[in-house]
Amino acid sequence: MVPVETPYVAVDLDVLDRNVRSMAASATARGLALRPHAKTHKTIEIARRQLEQGAAGLTVATVREAEIFADGGAGDLFIAYPVWPSPERARRLRALAERVALRLGVDSAESADALARAVGPLDVLVEVDSGHHRSGVQPHEAKGLAEAAARAGHRVLGIFTFPGHGYGPGSQPQAALDEARALAGADPGAGVRSGGSTPTAGLAGAGPLTEIRPGVYVFNDAQQVELGTCDFDAVALTVAATVVSRTGNRAIVDAGSKILGADRLAWATGFGRLPDFPEARVAALSEHHATIEFPDAVPARGDLLRVAPNHVCATVNLVDELVVVSGGGQVDQWRVAARGANT
Repeated sequence: MVPVETPYVAVDLDVLDRNVRSMAASATARGLALRPHAKTHKTIEIARRQLEQGAAGLTVATVREAEIFADGGAGDLFIAYPVWPSPERARRLRALAERVALRLGVDSAESADALARAVGPLDVLVEVDSGHHRSGVQPHEAKGLAEAAARAGHRVLGIFTFPGHGYGPGSQPQAALDEARALAGADPGAGVRSGGSTPTAGLAGAGPLTEIRPGVYVFNDAQQVELGTCDFDAVALTVAATVVSRTGNRAIVDAGSKILGADRLAWATGFGRLPDFPEARVAALSEHHATIEFPDAVPARGDLLRVAPNHVCATVNLVDELVVVSGGGQVDQWRVAARGANT
């Protein structure tokens, strides 16, 4: 195996597999289908692990992601996005629909009509806004949109939502409640009621949900730790970095925003966390520097540190490969097959 130099993205295989099994078992125990969002890992090997553990299919964000995972053997894909069919995108959607069981999200009669004209009849889910206020119709509008989509020739399988407003301290119970109320209040006349995110997945139980679509859970990240969704022992992905400089209580490592990503929500305590130094904080990022503040002894120059990024989805999309480790050593390298698959 080719030696790797810091900084690199490392995935602990044992933790990853434990996370995959745990979510699959949890969904099964609650009678929920699991359709994990593959935009987090963008990696064929991880998708296969999820499907082997019983995932009903995969969720993706773009047509290109769907094409890549179809090439990798996935046969059931949901593009959870209000896709607008340009001529080229329509051609690709037609080709995809011939290869896999494909479903798309719609949140307007206009997009449903455009898809029908450009692509033909499709399996669709109506997107409902459950409080994140991004895309999606209000719950009371879902039935009308479902009827419009059916008139356009589509088969309406149900409804879906994303409780993204659960990404805030203490907000998960309310977001899960909002999700349940929104799905219960929207009745498009079909059985699928799809929702869920990693912060709220554990709160989904008896009620309107039939399917959950968490993504981050495979790796977890600093945000999930600070939200209380998981502990550091469930963080499977970290950035390996070397201490290159130190002053006072600060160390500089060779991992900046170009590998960690620059995401930092207002409530986050820094630009990442260190599982092996829970009290340390990543105080600042440059493109190739991270400034880490330590309350006690500062690691020496040349020491290797593990940094959990705030937003793991962004970190994965910044690298070509994931270095897979187990038992303290490298065991594999996985290509980030869907990196940059934005179209």
